[in-house]
Amino acid sequence: MPESNSKPRIFTIARLFFLLVVIPLLLVSSLIAFSIFKFGGISKSDTATSLDQKSKNEILTRAIDLSQNIAGFLSERQKDILIATIFPANAETYSSFLKTKTQELWVKKDGVIMKEALPLYVEMSLTDKSGQETVKIKDGKTLGADELVNVGNPLNTTYKSEDYFSKAKALNKGEVYFSPVTGWYINKDEFDSGKRFEGIIRMATPVFDKQGFSGVLTLALDVKHLAKFTDNIVPTESTYVIKADASTGNYAYLVDNRGFVIAHPNDYFIAGLYKDGTSVPQINSSNYQEMKKKGEEVINFKDLGGIEPMLPEIEKEAENGKSGIKTYTFDGHTKVVAYAPVPFYSQEFPKPAGFGWVGMGVDVDKFHEQALLSQKKIEKEGQRWLTTIILILFIAMAILFAIAAILSRGINRSIESEVPEDSVSPGEYDKD
Repeated sequence: MPESNSKPRIFTIARLFFLLVVIPLLLVSSLIAFSIFKFGGISKSDTATSLDQKSKNEILTRAIDLSQNIAGFLSERQKDILIATIFPANAETYSSFLKTKTQELWVKKDGVIMKEALPLYVEMSLTDKSGQETVKIKDGKTLGADELVNVGNPLNTTYKSEDYFSKAKALNKGEVYFSPVTGWYINKDEFDSGKRFEGIIRMATPVFDKQGFSGVLTLALDVKHLAKFTDNIVPTESTYVIKADASTGNYAYLVDNRGFVIAHPNDYFIAGLYKDGTSVPQINSSNYQEMKKKGEEVINFKDLGGIEPMLPEIEKEAENGKSGIKTYTFDGHTKVVAYAPVPFYSQEFPKPAGFGWVGMGVDVDKFHEQALLSQKKIEKEGQRWLTTIILILFIAMAILFAIAAILSRGINRSIESEVPEDSVSPGEYDKD
C-alpha cells in the first residue's frame, strides 16, 4: 500500500480515539477540578460563621449537661456523709471507708499523662458535742490524741477560720452543711512557678445518741475532684485535656452561689485565704490595677460591674436559675460565654440559684484566628488536590496518546493485511 494512504489512515484513527476517550476524560477532570475549587471557596467563606454558630449551640448544651453532672456529683457526696453517720465511730472503720472513696483524675508523672485513682476526701473527723475532735483521719493517716483539737474555735481549724462546727450543730438529723471552697490563695507568681490551688469543700452533719446531739461528723472533699469537671474541657472540642489553657481564651470555669470563681485554668482567679485565715479581696473597678500588680486577681462576678457591666448580668441570670449565651468584653478581649446553673440545693444553696453555675467561654478574636487557620488549611488542601488532578491528567494523557498511537498502527496494519491493495487503489478497467 502506498505510504501516503497509510499515514492519513493512522491520523484518522488517532483522531477518532482522541474524540471518544480523551475529550470525555478532559471534561470529567475539569468538572472535578471545578467542584474542588467551588467547595473550597464555599468552605472558606462559611468557615467563621458556621463554626461560630456551631460553637454557640454546642457549648450551651454542653454547659447545661456539665451543670447536671456536677449536681449529681455533689448529691453523691452528700449521701456519703449521711451513710457514714451509721458507721461505728472509730478510726479503723473511717479509714476503711475512705479507702473505698476514690475517683480518677488526669495527672502528669515523669512527663506521661495518665489517669490515677485518687482519694475523694482528704480529711474525715468526728467531734464530741463541745467541738473536741475524738477521731481524725488526714491524708490517709490517723492522728494521735495530741494532734486533735477543738474545732468549736475556728482558729483551731485547718484554715484558721472555718465555722463548720457551729453551722452543723444547728442542723437537724439528716441535714448537711456544705462550706464554700476553702484553701490557701495562689497568686500569679506562685502559679507561674508551678504551684496550683489546693482546697476543700467541708461537709458536716450532726450526729445523735440517745441523749440527743452528741457531736459533728465531717468529710473534706478534695476540690480537684470538683474542678476536673471544668479543668479538663475545651468548650469547642469533644476531646479532654489534662488542664485547659486560659491563653487560648477557650475554656470552662465554675462559679459558686456567692459569685466567686472556684475553678478556673488560671488558679489566681480562684477565691482563697491568706495564711492568717483572712480572705483575699476580690478585684473591682477601684482596686483592679493595684491587685493586678500584686498578682492577686480573685474574681467575684457580682463585683465586676465597674469593669464590665455584662458580667454581673450573667451572674444574676444564673442566680435566677436561667441558662443562656452572652457576649462581653473583659481585659480587652471580646468573649462569648454560655452559662448554666448547677441544680444542687441545700440550706446553703437554696433555689433557684443552687450551688452556682458553669461558664464556658470562647475568645471571639482567638476563635476567628482558628477559623482563619481552618480556611488556610482548606485552601491548601484544595490546591493540593487540584495539583494532583492536573498531574494525573497529564500522565493519563501521555499514556492515552501512547495507547492511541499503538492502537492506530495496529489497526492500520490489520487493514493492510486484510484488505487487498487493488480494492483500495483499483486500476483502470474497460467499461466496455
